[in-house]
Amino acid sequence: MTAIDSLQELPAPGRPPVPPAAASARIRRPTDPRTLNRLAIGPPMALAAVLCLLGINDRSIGFDEAATLTIAHQHGSALGAAIAHDGGNMSGYYLLLHVLMSLFGDGELVLRMPSALAAVATVGFVGAIALRLFDRASAVGAGLLCAVSLPLVFWAQNARGYALMVAFVCGAYLALVSLLGPAAYERPHTRAHTLVLWAAYALAMTLATYASFVAVLVVPAQLVALCARSRRARVRPFLLALGAYALLCIPLIVLASQRGSGQLFWVPRPTREIEQQVLQMLTSAGLQPSFHATPTTILLMALTTIALLVIAVGGVRAHRRGEPSWAPALILTWLVVPVTLALVYSLFAQPIFVPRNLLMSVPAVALVLAAGLRSPRLTRRTALILLGVTLLLRGAQVVPSYGASPEPWQQAAALVLKEAQPGDCIAFYPLDSRMAFQYYFARSRVGHAPSEILPIAPWYSTQIFVERYYVLLPSQIAYRGRGCRRLWFVTSHEGQRDGPSVSLDHLNRFKTLAARFELAFGSAPVRQLGYAAAIHIQLLPGPLHP
Repeated sequence: MTAIDSLQELPAPGRPPVPPAAASARIRRPTDPRTLNRLAIGPPMALAAVLCLLGINDRSIGFDEAATLTIAHQHGSALGAAIAHDGGNMSGYYLLLHVLMSLFGDGELVLRMPSALAAVATVGFVGAIALRLFDRASAVGAGLLCAVSLPLVFWAQNARGYALMVAFVCGAYLALVSLLGPAAYERPHTRAHTLVLWAAYALAMTLATYASFVAVLVVPAQLVALCARSRRARVRPFLLALGAYALLCIPLIVLASQRGSGQLFWVPRPTREIEQQVLQMLTSAGLQPSFHATPTTILLMALTTIALLVIAVGGVRAHRRGEPSWAPALILTWLVVPVTLALVYSLFAQPIFVPRNLLMSVPAVALVLAAGLRSPRLTRRTALILLGVTLLLRGAQVVPSYGASPEPWQQAAALVLKEAQPGDCIAFYPLDSRMAFQYYFARSRVGHAPSEILPIAPWYSTQIFVERYYVLLPSQIAYRGRGCRRLWFVTSHEGQRDGPSVSLDHLNRFKTLAARFELAFGSAPVRQLGYAAAIHIQLLPGPLHP
C-alpha cells in the first residue's frame, strides 16, 4: 500500500472513522426496484394527463356526445328504456355518467373526465405490461407512444365509452400477463393471488364490454395467447373466468338480441377509404374524417406500418430459431386478431369495420414498437432517435386537434340564437340534432329560441330523440307552421349516398322533407359548419301561401 493510499484511508479531522462497508454503501446506494418501476410508468402517465386535460372543454359537444348526455339525464324507467333502445351498448358508461351528473352537473368537464382518466390509466397499464414482458426501457417507450396518440387523446376528450373500454381491455391484458408472463413462472403466485388475478381479468373484460360491445373482439386474441402457453398455463381457470365473464354479460346479450343490429345502420361495407382510415388510426397517424390529414400523416402511417411488418417478421424468425417468443406473439395477436375479425365479420355479416371499433388495438401498436426498439441490431442511441422521431411525428397529429370541433354545435346554436327573430320557427333532421342544440341553448343567456315544429317539445326539457328520422306531411307542415314568419332548418347526419340501404333511405327522407319545407317557406342558401359530420343550416324566408 502506498503512502497516498494510506492517507486516503485516514478519517477527516473531527469525524469518526467510516467502516469500509458503510463507505461503499454511501458511494453505491442501490435503488429500490419498485421505485425504478414507478419512474418507468409514472412520467408517461403524467404526460398523458397533460395531453388529455389540455383544452378538454374547448371542443364542442358532438352529435353522439349529445346522445350520451341525454340518455344519462334520464331517471328510472326512462333511463332503462333509453339503454334498451341502444341495445345495451355502453350501458355501464351511461350509468356511470348518470351518477356523476346527479352529483356534479352536466358540464363538459364532468362528461369527459371519466374518459380522460381512463386514457391515463391505459398508459399506466401499457407501461406495466411492457415492464412484465420486457424491461423498464420498453415500459417507458410504450407508455410514451401510448400517451402521444391522436385517437387515444381524442376519445379521452369525448363523452363516449370507448376510452373506458380500452382501459379495461388493457387491465385485462395486464392480469393475463401477470398470470402467464415470464415472471409468473420465475416466481409462481400463491393460490389466493392467482384467484384474485383471474377474477380481475373476468371483471376487467366485463367492464370493458359494458363500456362498449366491441371489447369482445380481443377475447379470441387472448385465447390464442393462452394456447401458446398451453403446456404451462392452466386452461381450466381461463375457461372458468370466461364463463364468469359470459354470465356477467347476460343482460347485455339479452338487450343486444332484442335490439338487433339496427343501431349499426350507418356503418358501410369496408372500402379502401375506410381501410385507410383504420390504418391511420392504428398507427396514430390521423383520425379521418374527424380531423384533416396533416403534411406528415402519410409519412407517419407508412413508417409505422413498415416498422410493424419488420418487427413481425423478426418475431417469426426468432420463433423459428427457438428463442422465447410468447411475449411478441401476445402483443401481435392483440393487434392483428381484432382487426382481422372485424374485417371478416364486416364482409360476410354486419359491417363494424370502422376506426372507433378497433381502438382497443392502438395500445398493442405502442407495445410492438417499444419491443422492436429492443432489437440487438439497434444501438441505444439509434433506438432513442427512432423513438424521438416517432413521438415528434405523433405529436404533429395531436397538436392541430386541440380546439378543433368537427361538429361545432356550440357555434351552430349561437348562430341561430343570435340571428333569430320573434315569430321564427325551427325544425331539425334527424331529431337527434335537437339534443346537441338544446344543450347549448340551455347554457346560453338568450331567454328565447325559435318555436319548434319538428319536434314539438319544451326547450328546457331533456328528451331523448335518438335515431328519429321523421318526415312531416304537407298538411302537418301547414298546421305546425301557422304563424311562423321564417323557418330555421337545422340538419346533420342526414344519410349517406354510398352508405347502407337504411342510411340511403334516411337521405331520401331528408330530401323529401327539404323539398316540402322549401315549397311551404321558400328556398335559401345552405350554411355549413364543421366537416366530419357537417351541420347544415337554412333560414327559409317565410310562408309562400299565408
